[in-house]
Amino acid sequence: MWLIYLYLFILGLILGSFFNVVGLRVPEKQSIVRPRSACPHCHHTLTWKELIPVLSYVWQKGKCSSCSQKISPIYPAIELLSGGLLAFSFYIFGFDPEIIVAFTLISLLLIITVSDLAYMLIPNKVLIIFIILLGIERAFIHLHTWYDPLLGFLTGFVLLLLIALVSKGGMGGGDIKLFAVLGVALGFSNLLVAIFLSSLIGAVVGLIGIAAGKVQRKKPVPFGPFIMAGSLIAYFYGSRLIDWYFCFFLQY
Repeated sequence: MWLIYLYLFILGLILGSFFNVVGLRVPEKQSIVRPRSACPHCHHTLTWKELIPVLSYVWQKGKCSSCSQKISPIYPAIELLSGGLLAFSFYIFGFDPEIIVAFTLISLLLIITVSDLAYMLIPNKVLIIFIILLGIERAFIHLHTWYDPLLGFLTGFVLLLLIALVSKGGMGGGDIKLFAVLGVALGFSNLLVAIFLSSLIGAVVGLIGIAAGKVQRKKPVPFGPFIMAGSLIAYFYGSRLIDWYFCFFLQY
């Protein structure tokens, strides 16, 4: 079994490198195939030695081999997250067909995290592709009921739209559409958990950032990473959290 975990981890590292490319190029309306990857500072075309996930970053000490400018740590972080999450998905689901949905969901969340951190933008093109993929997958890999993905989609869109209207712009249009897509994968109940956890994690990190002087009040911050964290926790452990919540409060 350890060979399977190792294979999925390495595969995840490679896919994570691709997710970085997609997340950075799609918002700029660039091809994800050409041109070859290059340093954003000196435009030095990267060789194969500079494209090895994580290891190239370590060997180069986080700097471009040509101009010595710092390389963003987001690149290796996404690669490691991708590798770890793919292996973890197999740990949770094994050979169950649900692992297909898990891989698709992880891919979506990592791509939008990259694009949101870089541009504070969640590309419509990415959301369209993934809602088609997740819709097809959920047609064959069911949740509790056949209509749960549809209910999750409608809830994600309508609820987040209401929040945006009430908060007068506190929620971006990309976040609204993203939660609608996530509703297809998560279903109604887990989507509610994802929304709650995303908001909670974002609020806690924001308060810590303000206290540390790293975040300015009323200044927009990328919400994508918090959506990723909240959604993945809800996806893997949402049912347990809901059961714990009701058991805890029923005692009182």
